[in-house]
Amino acid sequence: MIISTAHRLRDLQQAIEGVIRGKTEAIRLSLVALLAGGHLLVEDVPGVGKTTLAQAIARCLDCGFQRIQFTSDLLPSDIVGVSIYNQQLGDFEFKPGPIFANIVLADEINRTTPKTQSSLLEAMAEGRVTVENRTFDLPRPFLVMATQNPAEHHGTYPLPESQLDRFMMRIRMGYPSLDEEKEILRRQAKSHPLERLVPLLTAGDLMAMQEEVRGVRVEDSLIDYLMAIVSATRASESFDLGISPRGSLTLYRAAQAMAFSEDRDYCIADDIKRLVVPVFGHRIVLNPRHAGHQGRTDEVERLLGDLLETIPVPL
Repeated sequence: MIISTAHRLRDLQQAIEGVIRGKTEAIRLSLVALLAGGHLLVEDVPGVGKTTLAQAIARCLDCGFQRIQFTSDLLPSDIVGVSIYNQQLGDFEFKPGPIFANIVLADEINRTTPKTQSSLLEAMAEGRVTVENRTFDLPRPFLVMATQNPAEHHGTYPLPESQLDRFMMRIRMGYPSLDEEKEILRRQAKSHPLERLVPLLTAGDLMAMQEEVRGVRVEDSLIDYLMAIVSATRASESFDLGISPRGSLTLYRAAQAMAFSEDRDYCIADDIKRLVVPVFGHRIVLNPRHAGHQGRTDEVERLLGDLLETIPVPL
């Protein structure tokens, strides 16, 4: 990575940390997903900064941005667009929906119906949408940042496995410490720090970085380590559904981006180990017989942590 690129990434992280206090790891993982060209799911209780994180990232990038507030009455056409009859042309004209942006914030994605959730599947997997037998390419780069409230909250629809698998990572914000929350109160007494953010990267800059990420070296021993983790999830009696090949590739790409974000052109084992929970946690289906007293998410993360301890780390 050239020095200017490393500096620009550090500047980007510092700018976002100026808005989201005390969440360095969540911000780092968000930027890793961005560099790897993946989509990001931020899950937590209301009011801890999920939407603010997405908006901060969008404001630091000179790219097209759209926010979609997901509600129970939202329709697929409200997302992808609709064809409207144009009397002057005497034909139907396609009006693109908010999905036609570089960065799309799908706010509270699990408050809408499965039918509307499914309208994102093709866009997130292939970077295009099909409407009335016509296919339209989405702008590049393309990133969906979705927020969701915990499944046990009122008025939510669980995301199906096929939808969850489209997200590179799922992260959680958590509550700030009391000192951090005190700082938040002081900093927002007169204005919100979001208002002071300016673009630091263009769409072209981001695409160039994403191309560099693909060139980060991953040694065979690290690929074997990654595959040992994947194999263990498939063999575990605690899981009804292990990691798919798409999940394996996702962890590979995320590890490359993690190395790049730390100014390295090669991966290390810690890149993979550090990303297993955010990349694999939402892809695992827990066997009910092995569920503990914790919530599903906490139990899956605990079991993944235990599994990692049984797999030798390459030297």
